[in-house]
Amino acid sequence: MGEGFNFLVDLAIILFIANLGGYVSRKFKQPAVLGQIIAGLLIGPSVFGLVHETEFINHMAEIGVILLMFIAGLETDLADLKASSKSSTSIALGGVIGPLILGMGAILLISPEADIVEALFVGVILTATSVSITVQALKELGQLRTKQGVGILGAAIIDDVVGIILLTLVVGMVTPSESSNIFLVLGKIAAFFILSIVIGVIFSKVLTKYKDFISRENRVLPYALIFCFLLAFVAEELGVAAIIGAYFTGVVFSTTPHRNRVSHEIQRIAYSLFVPIFFINIGLSVEIHHIGSSLLLSLFIILAAVLGKVLGCGIGAKISRFNNREALQISIGMIPRAEVALIVANLGLKLKLIGENIFTAIILLVLVSTIITPILLQIVYSEEKVKEAC
Repeated sequence: MGEGFNFLVDLAIILFIANLGGYVSRKFKQPAVLGQIIAGLLIGPSVFGLVHETEFINHMAEIGVILLMFIAGLETDLADLKASSKSSTSIALGGVIGPLILGMGAILLISPEADIVEALFVGVILTATSVSITVQALKELGQLRTKQGVGILGAAIIDDVVGIILLTLVVGMVTPSESSNIFLVLGKIAAFFILSIVIGVIFSKVLTKYKDFISRENRVLPYALIFCFLLAFVAEELGVAAIIGAYFTGVVFSTTPHRNRVSHEIQRIAYSLFVPIFFINIGLSVEIHHIGSSLLLSLFIILAAVLGKVLGCGIGAKISRFNNREALQISIGMIPRAEVALIVANLGLKLKLIGENIFTAIILLVLVSTIITPILLQIVYSEEKVKEAC
């Protein structure tokens, strides 16, 4: 019986370390998420080996990121999201083109023997943005609902879609049997967004019409979770990331009278259990001893990934008439790579489009980008507050 219940000990360690890491991080005036990621690295196989990745922990972490993006959707103003669609598109396109070009250049420069397909695939990996880290950091800084925060969320959705299309094209060129027809992929993506809008409108009207009954019966939270998980599943099945489905669910609920109640109740569940596991799990997934053999390659890929987003998204933001500081805040918010980059890299490894050295470099990129983003966001927003005070 003891063996079967070891996951309870793992959970206890993870939650204790997550709270401790968050507390220490806040003491140093850094976002709690930074301390949680580092804490995960320390208790994972890279350092003390107290906890290892398991299927159970991975599933709990997936729920954590889904709930985190659901909360981000709840805190998004739909009118602001519509108003920022043009600027989000500019930011997203810059955030795709910049990393794509620099990623290809980094591979061809450091590995002259690499072929163009390998370089192109690395560029595609680097286009992915994972804003779950940024969402948490901006939330802690009280900046999630600003025009920069809304611009980042909108851009992340668009560049995920563009990244999926690019991935399909590249895989289709090399191994047609492994890839769906590009028009089928585009059709699935379009179907998801149309389905989300239609279901969202209907669901929002039903929740508004029967708000008294739902409130009286205390059923709003179960309905919110059911809708969130179902739309996340549909998004994943139609080739769009599950987190985008969760985000849209939050946006739907943000248009109902239940917004504040759902937000309050879902945050209690998410931040008590699932979200800390997600951030700890990022640290658990890193194995430092694999990094030494591909350190130079990793350095070039990290520089290409970071500069690609900073320059590309920064230019896109400037085109959209953000000032220099706002453009920098947006571009830093688009730096993190996590689950999407790892999924794409794993596919490339499986299809033999990239080698183990590049896969290891992507893991290091995920670690570095998730650690530096909260720090850089803290700096650029703190400087803004200092200037405003003056």
